[in-house]
Amino acid sequence: MRIYNTLSGTKEEFIPLNGNKVNMYACGITVSGEAHIGHTYQALIYDVIRKFLIKKGYDVTYARNYTDVDDKIIARSKETGIPADAYAKMMIKKIDKVMAEMEVGDPDVWLKATENIDNIINFISILIEKGHAYPTQKGDVYFSVESFPSYGRLSHRNTEDALNGVRIDNDEDKKSPLDFALWKSAKEGEISWTSPWGEGRPGWHIECSAMNKKAFGEQIDLHGGGRDLIFPHHENEIAQTEALTGKQFVKYWVHNGLIKVNGQKMSKSLGNSLLMSDLLKKHSNEVIKFALLSTNYRNDINITDDLFPEAEKHLYEFYKVFTLAEKEGIKIEGDYPEIDKAFDEALSDDFNTALALSELFAYFKRIKSLIASKDNVAGNMLSQIKKTYSLLGLFTKNPAEFVKNYEATHKEDVPDEILSLASKMQEARQSKDYATADALRGEILAKGYLVMISKEGVSVKKA
Repeated sequence: MRIYNTLSGTKEEFIPLNGNKVNMYACGITVSGEAHIGHTYQALIYDVIRKFLIKKGYDVTYARNYTDVDDKIIARSKETGIPADAYAKMMIKKIDKVMAEMEVGDPDVWLKATENIDNIINFISILIEKGHAYPTQKGDVYFSVESFPSYGRLSHRNTEDALNGVRIDNDEDKKSPLDFALWKSAKEGEISWTSPWGEGRPGWHIECSAMNKKAFGEQIDLHGGGRDLIFPHHENEIAQTEALTGKQFVKYWVHNGLIKVNGQKMSKSLGNSLLMSDLLKKHSNEVIKFALLSTNYRNDINITDDLFPEAEKHLYEFYKVFTLAEKEGIKIEGDYPEIDKAFDEALSDDFNTALALSELFAYFKRIKSLIASKDNVAGNMLSQIKKTYSLLGLFTKNPAEFVKNYEATHKEDVPDEILSLASKMQEARQSKDYATADALRGEILAKGYLVMISKEGVSVKKA
């Protein structure tokens, strides 16, 4: 099994630190607003990774966090008049609801910044003792980047590149522009906690380091997040943790691509954020998953107007094969190991869900041919597809209901006159009066409609 490691920039053989045990952590959502498609994509990717590692026989413990205190949450608190802690709890409740609707699995360990304040303070105190951090007269605490010579190796940046890529806090007490906040002194009216340096709250970067240490100790196997977190967030996590422990923090760094909307980066400032609460009113969770997982996780996804409708159309065609098998009396049961083997081979190559999904088109083409010849192997293949692809959250719906709902919502507005002609054409065909049937087909075509004939009967659509 090979995984692309951001740290080395290459695919590496996956060998956990401790035998069969895998500890993995993914940066979760900063709860300053409702969950959007980017949040869901990231959560979906690491849920799939966790499930596949378990399928491969690893003993996985998966931890994920909520950042429930930071500048954005405090700003939203001021805008809404809702206390920051209450606002964060309200958003977490909404986000949990959406993730449940998406059927994205919960991690084994949930972590929240506000529940780890003592751990964070202790972590910072040790960094100060070791000379890697320093407090200021105002009560802020900064990490000294100069004290960590290998800073920049994850993002492959030198000091000059890092300065150009990070937002610099204008604080005259900082020893270097690159130094970043571990503890922020509280401004009037802000949520805060008591610390050795005065009232304040943790900086964003220190939260994940402290929570990782609490959940797993000094080292973990796999750390995930969006590609936008590589610098400075994950770079800073490495610096903090390794400065404290003297050990390599993470063996495999995994980063998913970002979401674009019609070619533009998704952001609140552009007003193109796609909230999951809105998307789930239009599309089922399977449609959204199929669309998102059809791209390699390391690539960006461009969400166009056609992305989800096309995914729904593909699933509709697949589910129709299930219903066709049932109509032909083929039992959907048994195994077809070749399908499971191909799936494992795809995901063993850096979790290539795109390849695994592309293989479905050939499978269903063959299955339709097998159904036509009354071959029960079709039932074995369909049964295996349901079992294997359930790991991606697919083929869990009732096929007949999926097909019925799709056809009901995509039914073309065909005039009664045309439907009547199509009905007469069907009657003529059943009576083997093919001359009349052909004449009626021509009349329908002349009026701008096409007639499709299948085992299910006759259907009509605009030409």
